[in-house]
Amino acid sequence: MADNGMYGARWGGNGREPDSVLFTNVRILDATGEYPYTGEVLVQGNRIKQVSRSGGGARYGGGMGGSGMGGSGLSGGGATVIDGAGATLMPGMIDAHLHLSWNNAPGIDPIQMMEVEEHMLVTMEMAKLVLDAGFTAGRGAAAAKPRLDVVAKKFINQGRYPGPRYLAAGPEITTVGGLGDAAPSHIPHEGLNLGIVVSGPEEIRRVVRTLIKYGVDSIKLNLSGEEITGMGAEETPMSEEEVAMAASEARCRNKVLSAHARSSGSVKQCVRHGIQNIYHASFADEEALDMLEAVKHKHFVAPGLAWLINTARNAGDYGIKPGSPVTALYERELEMAVETMRKMHKRGIKVLIGGDYGFAWTPQGTNAKDIEYFVDLLGFSPMEAIIAATRYGGEIMNMGNELGMIKEGYLADLLLVDGDPIANVRILQEKDRLLAIMKDGKFHKRPQVQSERRRLIA
Repeated sequence: MADNGMYGARWGGNGREPDSVLFTNVRILDATGEYPYTGEVLVQGNRIKQVSRSGGGARYGGGMGGSGMGGSGLSGGGATVIDGAGATLMPGMIDAHLHLSWNNAPGIDPIQMMEVEEHMLVTMEMAKLVLDAGFTAGRGAAAAKPRLDVVAKKFINQGRYPGPRYLAAGPEITTVGGLGDAAPSHIPHEGLNLGIVVSGPEEIRRVVRTLIKYGVDSIKLNLSGEEITGMGAEETPMSEEEVAMAASEARCRNKVLSAHARSSGSVKQCVRHGIQNIYHASFADEEALDMLEAVKHKHFVAPGLAWLINTARNAGDYGIKPGSPVTALYERELEMAVETMRKMHKRGIKVLIGGDYGFAWTPQGTNAKDIEYFVDLLGFSPMEAIIAATRYGGEIMNMGNELGMIKEGYLADLLLVDGDPIANVRILQEKDRLLAIMKDGKFHKRPQVQSERRRLIA
């Protein structure tokens, strides 16, 4: 675990995590939509035990005289007090469209061609990068190989490697010639593909069942194209029968469905077949928006703006030159995506952060850039953008009743931030401003000790 620290904290002499931690003198950004307020938050085990405003004081048993805690009154069982000195305490950020096996490579080929042994280790490196950046949870959007996500989730949950809470995906399921079918026509070979290529409902049935056997949490379908691969973003190659089969097989095993869906037709397929997580949706027309709005409580949209922006403008060093035909297509899609997401936001459709990070020009660890894009491009207020990165993230993780907000009983995934993210969301991109990172009640980035005075209360 990182030992980077935070001010005003004292640890027990045995070096173990305390049973209880009290954050005091902090500005609480609870992600309910209320403006941050000064108060205290008590963490007990892996849960938030108590939230109180200044003046109320978190009370926890009798206490011991001479603690010098100035009215916080916390006591019992080796609790540790962290004086935040006015820093902001907020929920950990959550990426709704996360690819841990995308390894900051300069293109798709280096990802799919990496040997599986090296790829597993690199995936765990990416998991730590994401957690270091303050993302304490993420929804897997696709894995580069069948069990990378499944194993990453397992080892993270066992505490063997640092990483965010994670819901594992399998490889994308695609059609012959679709996004993910990268094998050249003269070398038809499954190992050259980033996705699993199928043709027809029965082939989809077998693939979905196989991925569920491997242990994935969600099934992802590539329902539209992708300009960089040669299939247009507005094309919709998968048949209704194929989509229906995948949805039926996933649902009978209680698995969530996700889709790469840039085209308007693919968004409509998501609504018709109950595909919960819609990635991109750039070209959704008015009919698609009407359909989605009518069942907006059932769906989440993550547009992936970082991929569009950086592929169009910042990938020149990797052979994607600004001004080239393909970047012109991405500039066009970016314009459409911004307009579409603004419409969705006004209609109350839940739009979440998650920018397809994991390429050299969209590296893992810069995921918080999405929050800035939401404010600057989509017209979100800073509070709305942070809610998209926290509270709605808890919902897409299927943990909306216990993750993504600072509320009593919720899981203690917390960030202590130097400054006010509501005043400037960009500070969430500065790792030095993340003074402490707590996941599941344990510090990944520990508070820095500036004083030798003991702050423990027996």
